Amino acid sequence: MELSWGSFTGMKIKAIIFDVNETLLDMQKLEDEINAGLGNSLGFQIWFSKLLHYSLVENEIGSHHDFSKVAFATLKMAASYFGKEFSEKEIQSLLRLVKELPAYPEVGKVLKALKEDYHLIALTNGNQETAEAQLKYAKIDEYFNGIYSVDVVGKFKPHPSTYQKVLKDYKLKAHEAIMVAAHGWDIAGAQNAGLKTVFVARKGKSLYPLVNTADGLVKDLKGLMETL
Repeated sequence: MELSWGSFTGMKIKAIIFDVNETLLDMQKLEDEINAGLGNSLGFQIWFSKLLHYSLVENEIGSHHDFSKVAFATLKMAASYFGKEFSEKEIQSLLRLVKELPAYPEVGKVLKALKEDYHLIALTNGNQETAEAQLKYAKIDEYFNGIYSVDVVGKFKPHPSTYQKVLKDYKLKAHEAIMVAAHGWDIAGAQNAGLKTVFVARKGKSLYPLVNTADGLVKDLKGLMETL
């Protein structure tokens, strides 16, 4: 799958904004741990879907707990779904690996090259401490001009304020920034905020068919690098 870049012709891109989990970082270790804990090969998917679902519930009801708290609560819900009951300590143990995820193999090299020409910004639903710890563990934190948690606006992606905060801080017009993500909902949110978008088709990931497709499609970050 190659990147289609026609819609960028004649535009000056100044910044590239990256989602973190599953876009830059490989969550397989965490997936294996949670599947084992829940005793089901679909355990991680059930939990992660609940995590995203209830972050949107928080947006709608005007509440905002940081992502780690929502992750904790929804893992408890997922355990109940599978007929299990975990203690607080057991849930914390299952989630500990979120700060110890490796970057996908191509990520470091691509970010290093892109940094020469663009502002690189990480934008994640995770809290600030977790985001910084994740990128440091993966040895890619040095490549970012900014690391943003959505906590600064009190809304989770794909709420438009999350993307707009980055644009405002860097004095960017929406079309001067690209959002790079492996999640169809993140691409849809960035489009809604006026950004250009590139979808990274990591294993098992797909775009949402009921909105416009991303401006670019790549199978990994090498496709982004090769085109730019």
